Amino acid sequence: MAQGIASVGECMLELSGQGGEQWRMGYAGDTFNTLWTLRALTEPEHDADYVSAFGDDPFSIKQIEFFSANGIGIAASPVIPGARPGLYAITLTGAERSFTYWRSDAAARQLAKDPAALQKSLENRALVYFSGITLAILSENARSVLFGALAVAREKGARIAFDPNYRPRLWPDAETAKTAIEQALATTDIALPTFPDEQALFGDKTSEDTAKRLEKLGVAEIVVKDGEAPALILHYEDRHHVPATDVATPVDTTGAGDSFNGAYLAARLAGDAPVEAAVRAHRVAGAVIQVRGALAPFDMLRTAFNG
Repeated sequence: MAQGIASVGECMLELSGQGGEQWRMGYAGDTFNTLWTLRALTEPEHDADYVSAFGDDPFSIKQIEFFSANGIGIAASPVIPGARPGLYAITLTGAERSFTYWRSDAAARQLAKDPAALQKSLENRALVYFSGITLAILSENARSVLFGALAVAREKGARIAFDPNYRPRLWPDAETAKTAIEQALATTDIALPTFPDEQALFGDKTSEDTAKRLEKLGVAEIVVKDGEAPALILHYEDRHHVPATDVATPVDTTGAGDSFNGAYLAARLAGDAPVEAAVRAHRVAGAVIQVRGALAPFDMLRTAFNG
C-alpha cells in the first residue's frame, strides 16, 4: 500500500521582519507550508517529498539541506544549473501581513520540464497536494504535463488534494485562472478552497455556493475555509459547519490556511472523519498564527493537533 506524501509547487526564500532593519531568512511557500505541517503530523513511514525544480546556487543547496534535516526529500525533482529560488518578504501591520515578491525567473517554474521525472516523483503516493499557485507559475503546456502526472498518480491510488488559492497578480487574467482551476478540480478528491478567494474569482455569494459549485464539478470532499468564520465541510451528502479556534492576540497570520490544510489532510490520512479532521486543523491554524513566519515548530504543531 502506498504510504508516500508529495506536495507540488514553489518553495521560496522567506524574509520576515524582526523589527527595525533586522530580517530573518527562512523557507516557505503555500504548498511547502502545507507539507511542513503534514510532515510534523504524520508517521515516519509516510515519506514526504517536495516536488519542484531547484537551482544549483548556494541558497538552493541550503534549501534542500533544510528539507532533508526536517525529514523532507525532493524525489526526482530536477536541479537546474544556473537557476535559483524565488524570494519574498513579509511586512506586518499588526498581525495582518503583506508580501513583496521576486520570483519571475524562479527555478520552480520549470518543475514540469521533464514529464518522466515529474511522474516518477508522484509514484507510490497515498496523497498528492498542489495549489492554484502551483498552476499560476506554470505555462499552459507545463500545466497540462502536471495534470497528466496527477491523473496517473490518481489512477494508481493516490488521493489528490487541491487548494485553488487564487492570487490575481500571478495570472494574466481571471478567465485563464478559472479554466486552469476547473481543470485541476476535475482530478481532485479533496478540495480546500478559501471563500474570499472563490468569491473574488467566481462571484460566489456564500461558502455554500462555493461548495455546491465544486460538488457539481465532481469533487467528493470539500472544505471551504473562511478565516475566523466556521469552515463548511461537504463530504458526499453530509454538510457541517466547524467553528474556528478563537485566538485573542494573533501575532502573524502567515501560513494559517496552509497549516489548516496540512493538519486536515494528516488527520484524514490517520483515519479521522472530515469533521474531526477540521476541528484538529482549526487548532493547528490557531497555533500557527501565534508565531512569526509561515512555519511553526513541529512540537507546537503536534501539541495543537493532539489537543
